Parts: sequence; structure tokens; C-alpha cells
Amino acid sequence: MIQIDDAGSGSLLGGTVIGALRVETGEYHYDIIPLKYYQGENFSQKKYIHHVVDIIDHAFKKLQVSKDEPIEVCRGYMFESLNKWLKNEAYQFNSTKIEEPLQSIIEKTFDDYAIGLGLPESFITYTKYPFHFHRILKWVYADYPYRSQLCKTGWKSWNKYGKLDISVSDEYIKNRDWTCLKCNQVIPRNTVAAVKSYTSNRPNKIYLHPHCLN
Repeated sequence: MIQIDDAGSGSLLGGTVIGALRVETGEYHYDIIPLKYYQGENFSQKKYIHHVVDIIDHAFKKLQVSKDEPIEVCRGYMFESLNKWLKNEAYQFNSTKIEEPLQSIIEKTFDDYAIGLGLPESFITYTKYPFHFHRILKWVYADYPYRSQLCKTGWKSWNKYGKLDISVSDEYIKNRDWTCLKCNQVIPRNTVAAVKSYTSNRPNKIYLHPHCLN
């Protein structure tokens, strides 16, 4: 049986992982919907949904999926075009909730991809909701000129929160160490940190080393 699922479609950061797994053998193939499909007119034309078909078509060739092999496809809008393609190609498929073993495998694939884009591993290891929009937004604003290019800028939420006014100040750190959200190194207590402040859904502060401000 083949399982098909996605990971990262709800994350502001990066593209989306689309993966296919043959449950009995553990054979796994994935690819990533490029970020460009979540930006500008590509996003408004939903090209990311159509690209899913290309990824799965290639995966099926790699896995040598036959027309009579049962296929489970994750429910949801990401697979609208794929479901039509599977039906037209006469594959035996069912839309359902995808669980193990693919669920953990594809989530780990997206975690590794996000870390490769620069997201600190601690976000994923120690955070209950590592890809929560406003948590990622805070990381983006720590190095906006570069990290804003890694975002799904076609989203309405990006249009609302992606170009906020930022104020900069200094703050003496005395009670605890902080982590610089640009270089991910410690800002020790009893030192001065640069602070970026902005308001999204609530007031936010980003602590940086003074030399990481630029």
C-alpha cells in the first residue's frame, strides 16, 4: 500500500514536502514544492496544488506503483489536483487521514528541511508548536532582509503582518541569559542587548547582540 501526505503546508517558512511511502517495504520518495509557488501570481493561481501532481507522478515512477496497488491520500486542499489525476489515471485510491508510518517520516523530513533553511534546531526540539505563524514571524524579523525571502509571502497573514513597523532600542540584561535570534548564540546576563520591538497579534521583543543588529 502507498501512503501520500504533505508536511509544511501550514508553515510560513519554506515550501511544502510531498511524500509517498510504500508501507510494506519502507520505500520512501519525497520532493519539495518550491517556495516560488507560494509567492506572487503563482500563489493566487494555486500552482503549488498543481505541482503536487508532478511530484507524485515522479514518485510513482521511482516506486513503480501499479494501477491495482491500494493508495491512501491525505484529505485536504493540497491534494485536490492529485485526486483528479489519480482518478483519470485509474489508480485505486482513497482519501483519508494519514497516520503512521508516513506521518512521522514526512514530519521529520520537513523538520530537517527547515533546519537547512536556518531555523534553529531548538525551535523544533523544545517548542510544542515549532511552526506557529507568530513564532516563525519573530525569527524572520530578527534577520528580515534575508529571512523574509524564505516565507510564503502570498499568504494573507503575511500581507497583514509581514511589513510591520520596527523600533530599535538597547536593554540591559541582568536576570537571565537570552538567545540572539539572528546568530542563535547566547546573550549573557549583565550585558547590553539590542532589542527590536513590534506589535503583531501582541507586543513582541527580539533580543540580539548589538553587532547582529545589522
